[in-house]
Amino acid sequence: MKPNVGLIDKIIRGLIGLGLIYVASLTYAGHLILSIIVFVLALVAIITSFTGFCLFYKIFGIDTNKSQKNSSQTGESR
Repeated sequence: MKPNVGLIDKIIRGLIGLGLIYVASLTYAGHLILSIIVFVLALVAIITSFTGFCLFYKIFGIDTNKSQKNSSQTGESR
């Protein structure tokens, strides 16, 4: 699994994940199912933030990781 998530993307996903965990804790009292769904989405956001790999990006061919692009371009120019 090559990382396909860039630094800014990782930071945004991490912040969104933390925000969703907060929202899940607020909605827990009244809506258990909604809280679980939001918590799972938060975990996905945080895991992709730490691993740097997003399955949806892979499926759609998106790559925001600039370090991988730069290293592949320097390898081609040699």
